[in-house]
Amino acid sequence: MNKLVIGLFCGLLGACGSAYVSPVVDVRDEGVEVIKLTSHTLSQANFSTYTPRQLPAVFFQSAGYGGVPRGAGALPPASVEAQSRPGVAETRLPPDAPVVPYRIGVGDVVLLATKSGGTTVEELSGLLAAQNRRQGYTVQDDGAIAIPDVGRIPLLGLTLEEAEAELFQALVENQIDPSFSLEIAEFNSQRVSVGGAVGKPAIAKITLTPLHLDEALLAAGGVDTDDRSTTVIRLYRDGTLYQMPLTAYLKSSDLQRTRMVAGDSVFVDTEFELGHAQAYFAEQITLGNYRRDARTQAVRELETEVSMRRAALAEQRDNFESRIDLSAVQRDYVYLVGEVKNPGRFDMPFEHKATLADALFSMGGFDNKYANPSQIYVLRDMDGDGHVTAWHLDASNAANFTLATRMEVRPNDVVFIAEQPITRWNRVLQQFVPTLLTSSVAAATR
Repeated sequence: MNKLVIGLFCGLLGACGSAYVSPVVDVRDEGVEVIKLTSHTLSQANFSTYTPRQLPAVFFQSAGYGGVPRGAGALPPASVEAQSRPGVAETRLPPDAPVVPYRIGVGDVVLLATKSGGTTVEELSGLLAAQNRRQGYTVQDDGAIAIPDVGRIPLLGLTLEEAEAELFQALVENQIDPSFSLEIAEFNSQRVSVGGAVGKPAIAKITLTPLHLDEALLAAGGVDTDDRSTTVIRLYRDGTLYQMPLTAYLKSSDLQRTRMVAGDSVFVDTEFELGHAQAYFAEQITLGNYRRDARTQAVRELETEVSMRRAALAEQRDNFESRIDLSAVQRDYVYLVGEVKNPGRFDMPFEHKATLADALFSMGGFDNKYANPSQIYVLRDMDGDGHVTAWHLDASNAANFTLATRMEVRPNDVVFIAEQPITRWNRVLQQFVPTLLTSSVAAATR
């Protein structure tokens, strides 16, 4: 029986070539070229062009908003601070207003006078004929006037001379006799408000001639107070409060001839404190609060819009990631076989290139017990013609692992690690021993 077992064992060993097949890189195959990976051949391995796949544009979009929120603007400075009664009213004068020509604004009415097209008798009919040739036009909110057969002519911000030139050009372009005269019939766009201890609060209009402080007060019925020594004229301009005692005002012609500018507010206060002035400016402060509330509301609307944009972007990104999980997005892969811990495919990253070390160690690396570190190969079809180039990395010298961090992998590369020679024999024996034992038992029972 011993002879039978020995004979059977020898027979099985003779057939070991067909009992276990170990994958190797066969250099005898004419279709395979093995190139040792060194610092000199590394550039050759990385030479082939490759552009990584790009992430969708949604991953680069921001939900931010760079515009100016609606209703934002500078608020007027607070005028409700407590003021102590000074012994003598401090004089704070506004800077001299520049002398500038009147500029047409919204609400102004311009009067256009043209030639009459009537007979000589009609032209000699005096005032009636003159009135028939005069037509008033209001500057509308877009800054233009509308003239029949001519169209809309922008006059906002123009001086009278500039407006005449603009009208002349428009009439010529429309082949209309450009003989006309232009004047401002009603001044409605530039105004100064006057209130407090005056005969009658009023709105003084700025016209072609400058408006001075004494004229503005006169338009409101003059100062109406019993105690001039405690009366202060306050001027609110561009967010700043100026003041002058009434006694100083009455003694100085320069103060009386203070030039007014559009938007000025004059308040005649009978106390040194700003109590009455505060009441007068309450409306302006309220308007400032409205602007602040409008800005707050605009910020809230903006936050809501940004949140909606952010949610939309997050949904699109989640959808893309879900498509990746379902393999519905085209990807590039590197395949790992042989003595690696986790054979499978490595997903090549978006936006940047991956290296051999990325592909190998992101999948768990190789098995130190069974893998042969001197036989690491990257199999690549360089030209797409079936000719395989095997880049051989000998990692038995650990210093060569640095080459793995510099070698770029390409789509459809195959990373192969051969087994240890002892591993190959061990696997052969693992296949033969069960068969040998079964055969021996069968022979012994006969």
